[in-house]
Amino acid sequence: QVQLVESGGGLVQPGGSLRLSCAASGSIFSIYAMGWYRQAPGKERELVASITIGGSTTYADSVKGRFTISRDNAKNTVYLHMNSLKPEDTAVYYCNAKQVGRHFFGQGTQVTVSS
Repeated sequence: QVQLVESGGGLVQPGGSLRLSCAASGSIFSIYAMGWYRQAPGKERELVASITIGGSTTYADSVKGRFTISRDNAKNTVYLHMNSLKPEDTAVYYCNAKQVGRHFFGQGTQVTVSS
Protein backbone atom coordinates (compact mmCIF):
# COMPACT_ATOMS: atom_id res chain seq x y z
CA GLN A 1 0.00 0.00 0.00
CA VAL A 2 0.98 3.58 -0.61
CA GLN A 3 -0.14 6.42 1.61
CA LEU A 4 -0.40 9.92 0.19
CA VAL A 5 -0.81 13.07 2.26
CA GLU A 6 -1.64 16.34 0.51
CA SER A 7 -1.21 19.85 1.82
CA GLY A 8 -1.27 23.43 0.59
CA GLY A 9 -4.84 23.99 -0.54
CA GLY A 10 -6.88 27.01 0.42
CA LEU A 11 -8.68 30.12 -0.76
CA VAL A 12 -6.96 32.39 -3.27
CA GLN A 13 -8.08 35.29 -5.42
CA PRO A 14 -8.16 35.01 -9.21
CA GLY A 15 -4.69 35.52 -10.60
CA GLY A 16 -3.08 34.26 -7.44
CA SER A 17 -0.80 31.31 -6.78
CA LEU A 18 -0.72 28.22 -4.61
CA ARG A 19 1.63 25.32 -4.16
CA LEU A 20 0.30 21.85 -3.35
CA SER A 21 2.51 19.19 -1.80
CA CYS A 22 2.05 15.43 -1.60
CA ALA A 23 4.21 13.18 0.53
CA ALA A 24 4.24 9.46 -0.25
CA SER A 25 5.01 6.69 2.21
CA GLY A 26 4.62 2.94 2.45
CA SER A 27 5.41 0.72 -0.52
CA ILE A 28 6.89 3.51 -2.61
CA PHE A 29 9.71 1.54 -4.23
CA SER A 30 7.67 0.56 -7.28
CA ILE A 31 5.93 3.87 -7.96
CA TYR A 32 6.64 4.83 -11.57
CA ALA A 33 4.58 8.02 -11.78
CA MET A 34 2.86 10.52 -9.53
CA GLY A 35 0.43 13.24 -10.32
CA TRP A 36 -2.53 15.39 -9.47
CA TYR A 37 -6.18 14.98 -10.34
CA ARG A 38 -9.03 17.34 -9.51
CA GLN A 39 -12.76 17.08 -9.18
CA ALA A 40 -15.12 20.03 -9.25
CA PRO A 41 -18.72 19.78 -7.98
CA GLY A 42 -20.88 17.93 -10.48
CA LYS A 43 -17.93 17.00 -12.68
CA GLU A 44 -15.81 13.91 -13.17
CA ARG A 45 -12.33 13.62 -11.73
CA GLU A 46 -9.76 14.73 -14.29
CA LEU A 47 -6.01 14.52 -14.65
CA VAL A 48 -4.28 17.84 -14.06
CA ALA A 49 -0.61 16.90 -14.31
CA SER A 50 1.67 13.91 -13.89
CA ILE A 51 5.38 13.23 -13.68
CA THR A 52 7.24 9.95 -14.15
CA ILE A 53 10.17 8.67 -12.15
CA GLY A 54 12.34 9.82 -15.05
CA GLY A 55 10.93 13.33 -14.98
CA SER A 56 8.62 13.26 -18.01
CA THR A 57 5.58 15.47 -17.47
CA THR A 58 2.03 15.62 -18.80
CA TYR A 59 -0.46 18.46 -18.38
CA ALA A 60 -4.12 18.99 -19.07
CA ASP A 61 -4.62 21.58 -21.80
CA SER A 62 -6.52 23.80 -19.39
CA VAL A 63 -3.49 24.26 -17.13
CA LYS A 64 -0.59 24.30 -19.58
CA GLY A 65 1.57 27.36 -19.07
CA ARG A 66 0.07 28.04 -15.64
CA PHE A 67 0.77 24.92 -13.57
CA THR A 68 4.07 23.12 -13.05
CA ILE A 69 4.53 19.70 -11.53
CA SER A 70 7.80 18.73 -9.89
CA ARG A 71 9.10 16.02 -7.59
CA ASP A 72 11.77 15.54 -4.98
CA ASN A 73 12.70 11.87 -5.14
CA ALA A 74 14.79 12.08 -1.97
CA LYS A 75 11.73 13.28 -0.04
CA ASN A 76 9.20 11.13 -1.93
CA THR A 77 7.24 14.30 -2.49
CA VAL A 78 5.52 15.76 -5.53
CA TYR A 79 4.51 19.38 -5.89
CA LEU A 80 2.01 21.27 -8.02
CA HIS A 81 2.84 24.93 -8.51
CA MET A 82 -0.27 26.77 -9.62
CA ASN A 83 -0.07 30.28 -11.03
CA SER A 84 -2.61 32.61 -12.66
CA LEU A 85 -5.40 30.73 -10.94
CA LYS A 86 -8.91 31.04 -12.33
CA PRO A 87 -12.31 30.43 -10.72
CA GLU A 88 -12.68 27.34 -12.91
CA ASP A 89 -9.65 25.83 -11.16
CA THR A 90 -11.79 25.50 -8.03
CA ALA A 91 -11.93 21.82 -7.10
CA VAL A 92 -10.71 19.18 -4.70
CA TYR A 93 -7.21 18.23 -5.78
CA TYR A 94 -6.09 14.64 -5.27
CA CYS A 95 -2.56 13.33 -5.29
CA ASN A 96 -2.08 10.12 -7.25
CA ALA A 97 0.62 7.46 -7.34
CA LYS A 98 0.86 4.72 -9.93
CA GLN A 99 2.36 1.25 -9.69
CA VAL A 100 2.03 -1.46 -12.30
CA GLY A 101 -1.56 -2.65 -12.14
CA ARG A 102 -2.82 -0.28 -9.48
CA HIS A 103 -2.90 3.29 -8.35
CA PHE A 104 -3.58 5.22 -5.15
CA PHE A 105 -5.21 8.52 -4.25
CA GLY A 106 -4.82 10.80 -1.27
CA GLN A 107 -7.71 12.29 0.71
CA GLY A 108 -7.72 15.47 -1.33
CA THR A 109 -7.22 19.14 -0.60
CA GLN A 110 -9.68 21.90 -1.46
CA VAL A 111 -8.60 24.74 -3.74
CA THR A 112 -11.02 27.63 -4.04
CA VAL A 113 -10.38 30.52 -6.42
CA SER A 114 -12.71 33.40 -5.65
CA SER A 115 -12.69 37.13 -5.06
